[in-house]
Amino acid sequence: MLEQLFSSRTRVKLLKKFLLNPESKFFVRELTREIDERINSVRRELENLVSIGFLITFNQEQKKYYQVNKDFLLYSEIEALIIKSQGLIEDKIIDKIKNLKQIKYCVLTGKFVRRIDTLTDILVVGEKIPLEKLKNIIKILEKNFDQEINYTILSPSEFQARSQMTDRFIYNILNGPKIIVVDKIFRVKK
Repeated sequence: MLEQLFSSRTRVKLLKKFLLNPESKFFVRELTREIDERINSVRRELENLVSIGFLITFNQEQKKYYQVNKDFLLYSEIEALIIKSQGLIEDKIIDKIKNLKQIKYCVLTGKFVRRIDTLTDILVVGEKIPLEKLKNIIKILEKNFDQEINYTILSPSEFQARSQMTDRFIYNILNGPKIIVVDKIFRVKK
């Protein structure tokens, strides 16, 4: 969708990379590897984004770094557009996750709710979950987010035991911001 609005696939990948990681700084070769594009097109698009003020540059350790300029006039509008496009992708992925009938509970947290203090981005609870199907779904997400997605799979008994002992990992997920995809555990108890 964004490639249709923005004429360059490389530019879209760069916008996503910077807006989904607003505190991070990147150098050219690092970006080239991470977004899997040619160095010349990455350099050209970086210079375009610098020239309009979307990116700022600085030198550190004899390397030129790029970082998003949060004071850019259209920063919040472009950020909202990127996030909404990610939401459309998430909707398709959520449908794929819901089709895995073995899942009893699944939440999206971490990167999906712009929270960096969690150890996982997806928590899945269930028995005999088809791992290959789940891994394929995760690969799609990683491709669209241009970054690694951390996921955790627990059996229902392990999830219940860790919940009852107020395990910090589970407690932070249950009491923090999250997107509930499947809930056949808590919804049933109400």
